[in-house]
Amino acid sequence: MNPLRRSVLLLLASVLVGAGIRPAAAGENEIWHIKAVHPEGKLLDVKAIDKDGKLHAVKAIEEEGNAHLLDIKALIGGKRLPVKILVSEDKLAPVKAIGEDGTVYAIKAITPEGEKLDVKGVSRQGTVINIKAVGPGGAFYGIKAISADGHLYDVKGIKLGTEKVEGKINGVEFAAHIKALPQAK
Repeated sequence: MNPLRRSVLLLLASVLVGAGIRPAAAGENEIWHIKAVHPEGKLLDVKAIDKDGKLHAVKAIEEEGNAHLLDIKALIGGKRLPVKILVSEDKLAPVKAIGEDGTVYAIKAITPEGEKLDVKGVSRQGTVINIKAVGPGGAFYGIKAISADGHLYDVKGIKLGTEKVEGKINGVEFAAHIKALPQAK
């Protein structure tokens, strides 16, 4: 791990520990739900969609008591696939899951009527990218991770380096990691 990436992660972990975030028990992997928050207070499911249109769960994973920075994964075919912001020239950055064979899966928020809303990186402050569902008329709906005991985290894109391409997974270049973080106060 490069020194800058290690420093950023250590700094982030120390800030979160100081915020009094409760960890899960050692060895425990807690699964958090990922939802979009509609302006009317409704929670919309966030799903990965395969080429056949089948919906797959997208979850935040709290691994071995680490409640500071949760991984966002698509659960497809019994596997936990990474969810990333892909490299793009588009104004709104594409959020996708990446399969072991390089297959790219769409990530969408699903309305009660079955409408599929894009999930995108919509703005950036420093190394943090705001992730939102894009509703009718360009409205943005927040994306949240919700634990079984009611904790609520923000889902964000995180850049660890300064390069346009953050890395490559299974042949697919990505621009940023997707993580769930405690809400800023």
